[in-house]
Amino acid sequence: MAVKLEIRHLKLLIAVAEAGSVTEAGKRLHLTQSALSHQLRDAEEKLGAPLFLRLGKKMVLTPAGEKLLACARRVLEELDRTEAQIDGLNGDARGVIRLTTECYTCYHWLPPLLKKFHNKFRNVEVSIDAEATRRPSDALLAGRLDVAIMCTPPRNRTLRLTPMFEDELVVVMAPNHRLAGQSFVHPREFSGETVLCYPPREESTLINNVIRPAGVEPERIIEVPLTEAILEMVSAGTGIGLMARWAIIPQLEGGRIVARPVSKQVRRHWYAVTLRNQPSPPHLTEFLTLLAGFSPKQVRLRA
Repeated sequence: MAVKLEIRHLKLLIAVAEAGSVTEAGKRLHLTQSALSHQLRDAEEKLGAPLFLRLGKKMVLTPAGEKLLACARRVLEELDRTEAQIDGLNGDARGVIRLTTECYTCYHWLPPLLKKFHNKFRNVEVSIDAEATRRPSDALLAGRLDVAIMCTPPRNRTLRLTPMFEDELVVVMAPNHRLAGQSFVHPREFSGETVLCYPPREESTLINNVIRPAGVEPERIIEVPLTEAILEMVSAGTGIGLMARWAIIPQLEGGRIVARPVSKQVRRHWYAVTLRNQPSPPHLTEFLTLLAGFSPKQVRLRA
């Protein structure tokens, strides 16, 4: 079926929807009100459906207009990204790498890696989507991300896994905690404790891999989304948690908390996850290479 609309129609639709009036949209697009109205009528005639209701000077989207608006934004975003990728193939790398991580703590060690990347690709923006942290694979499979840094990627043939680093998770607690004098913590010793974990608790490594298999029940479970908040609560004796050793080095050296391994060692292997069929321009290839060779132990995290 032949496509009825042109790119100019999609840009016009977005401008009118965002501005709320033909006059303001015309200013954005550098078109006269007459020219813009003519293009809008042309789009509506081609589709055979009105896109806006004219309520005085205000333009309100019809159901058909709302549906086309969502499509227009996706199409223009994809076109912009593809053009940037083609520029990269031609040696003029410009564009955006949309990134998220499965763990909030990982955002702490990204800045030095990004600095190294931007020394080579100054015109490529790395856009961090912290909102996708809780569901990185869903966002990646939906086409909203280019790279997801994950330790529990789903088994899906459409995903490509680039191995990164391995880390150990240790139990963190206040120096005067009853378990602080031990050389390690047995899973059964979480019984009766207040456990601090990242949300959602249903996906917590501590609960699923340590506590639940031991068949014990904590006194309470508190979900805390921020690493800094967990460390402050641990230091104050509010509860205990499970964190990567590299993420707590400043607090350990400062004596604010102590860390003990679990009797059955808990380790994670991290991956940079991408879509298998997505284009790989030079800047994305370089970014993945940097991730593959990086270890957070190289970074001195601040308390």
